This record gives sequence, C-alpha cells and structure tokens, in this order.
Amino acid sequence: MKASAFLYPWDVTGDPDAPSRIADLGVRQVTLASAYHSTRALTPRHPRHRVVTAEYTALLYPPDELFWRRRELRPYPPGPWAPGDAFGRAADALAAAGLDVHSWVVLAHNSRLGTERPETSVVNAYGDRYPWAPCIAQPHVRAYLVALAAEAAVRPGASGTELESCGWYGLAHPHAHDKIAGLALDDTAQYLMSLCFCGSCAQGYAETGLGAEELRTRVRRALEPVWRGGPVAHPGADLFAATLSFRRRAARELQESAVSAVRGRAHAGFQVLLHADPRPERCGANVGVDPKHVLGVADGVVVPCAGGPELLRPFAACGARAAVLAANLTVVSGMGGRPEALADEAARAAELGATELRLYHAGLASDADLAQLRNSDALT
Repeated sequence: MKASAFLYPWDVTGDPDAPSRIADLGVRQVTLASAYHSTRALTPRHPRHRVVTAEYTALLYPPDELFWRRRELRPYPPGPWAPGDAFGRAADALAAAGLDVHSWVVLAHNSRLGTERPETSVVNAYGDRYPWAPCIAQPHVRAYLVALAAEAAVRPGASGTELESCGWYGLAHPHAHDKIAGLALDDTAQYLMSLCFCGSCAQGYAETGLGAEELRTRVRRALEPVWRGGPVAHPGADLFAATLSFRRRAARELQESAVSAVRGRAHAGFQVLLHADPRPERCGANVGVDPKHVLGVADGVVVPCAGGPELLRPFAACGARAAVLAANLTVVSGMGGRPEALADEAARAAELGATELRLYHAGLASDADLAQLRNSDALT
C-alpha cells in the first residue's frame, strides 16, 4: 500500500540529510504540517537542535495579507520555531528527494485564540471555557476555520491535504501538565462534558426544541454521580441523543464548507482527506463523522488505528471504491507504537479496507524505529 510519513517543517529545514533519510524508508509521500497547534517536539537527528517548542498555534508559512485583511479572526504568523516560509523550504527539499508532499492542517484546535478571544471557545455546562477548542457553531469561528483550511491546505508544492480537527473539539486534550485524569470518564460523560453552551449553541439547541438553561441543568444533574465515582445518571443517554443532531449538523457544515473552499483554490486533482472517527459524537483531532456523508464530501479519510484497525470497518462498509481509507499507525515506540510489527498491522488494516498507510511520525521516531521501518515488508 501507498504510505505517507508525517513530518514537521523543522524536521527538515536545516538538516540536509532529512529528505533522503525519509525517502530511504520506502515511503513516496510526506504529510507536512502547514498550520499546527502548540507542541514540544523531539528532533533526535537534527544538526542544530534536539527539542523544538512551538509556543502557540500558528501558520508555518507567511500568511497572505490581502487574503486575511478584512477578516475578523486571523491566524497567527510563524513563530521563531518555523521562521519565514518553513513549509515551503521543507516542501522543496522533500520534492527534490522524489517525495510527493501533502499539507497537514490543524483547524479547530487553538489555545492562543481561546486565550485572547475567550468568547470563541467551547464553554461547558458549568461555565468553564476550553480555550483550546474553538466553537464550530459560531459563524465567525466557522468562517475563520474555512478560510484557514483554504489557505493552509493549498500551499505551493502540495498536491493534496489532510485536514485534522475539522469538527468539534471537547474536554479531552493532551494539555501541558494535564491533571484531569483523577476520575475516569466514560464515553457519555466525555460527551456531556464536551457540550458547548455559548450563544450560538444555545440557538442551535433551541432549533431542535431544547432550552439551553434546562439542558444545562439536566447535563449537570446527569454528571453529578460521576464526581462521586459513579456512572452517568440515567438521563445522560437521552441527553446524548437529543443534542447529537445539532452537533452533527454543525460539524457537517464546517466539513462541507472547508472542503469546498480548499477545492476552490486548488488545482484539478488536488486530494482532500479528513482525519476522522466513524463515531459521530467523537471530539478531537480525529473528529466524529458519519462515514457515508464524509466520503461523499472529501476524497477519503485518515483513520486512527493505534489501538487496532477496527475503526476502518464503517468506512469500508460504505462501498466508496474511489475513496482513500488511510490507516494511521503510530511508529514511534516511545509513544506506544510498534514499528517492528508494521507489516502485520498493515496487513490487518488492509483486510479491513485500508487502501493507504500513514506513519506517525517520522520526525519523532528514534534511529531504531526508523531502521525497523526500512526493514519492513509493508514499505517495500
């Protein structure tokens, strides 16, 4: 199967050996970040540094001032961790090594925006804001995310894109020094703690016959046993069902608009994939989608398979023969990956419908991890 390796521009810029090292793995494509959230990343082979700290969500290329001039919300320009057109320089170097470059765009995940413009964030039933999670039901937030998708996806040198977080974000978030694991929250509790109660969401609930204040009270009542170590109270499942139609509609509108905007700026044949989970209630990087709907909008999906390939089944069942079903496999042993088992994992993913592989993450992997990939039958 065709395989693509994830990379950050700082894995490549300043390291003349990086492109050939990636090509020698046996991959023919790279998924290169062009707009990315804050992170701290190891660069174990770079000749100039070992740790890159991206302090806030930012573009990894210079924004087009004319494109953004009249817009209420704007992305943050590149920081010192990716100065100038870091994406462009890395893309050129990778292309020179014979690698096809696709952009990697993170959308609804932006802690700096939520800190500076708190009204843009998801606010839960208790009034707590999630600054990392822009509320996609707010029209001006959705307009910003659609514009970001259009510009960050269609970069010079890119022949396709992968849109991450193109939907709802919620409670679950690998935040710096995270301290929220004291109580285990099941899927329903996670969902209820991810419901937003901003003005736009209140209007959306009202359109489905739900009063926001009554809903807030019911959510808090359903969650009360959780804080004492018990399960969600019985009404939790009803609240789940009652609110999901509005949230699915908001996510669909964003996904349809974002894909359309990307295609409106791209050349013919430009591939658009979404990082996606087949459970519509899911929040986060791999947003919950309806498989049949999303495969009618995008050219395919990138599906998280670190815990096994079972999430591929609902997408494969749609029978969309031309769609890309990419199995995203972690290949960094220090992050729970099993690069030595890549061939077995790839074979199992193929049995369940995968047409391509994604390898997370070639820049973060150790030399031993990369050696396992080079020796894998999956990439030969």
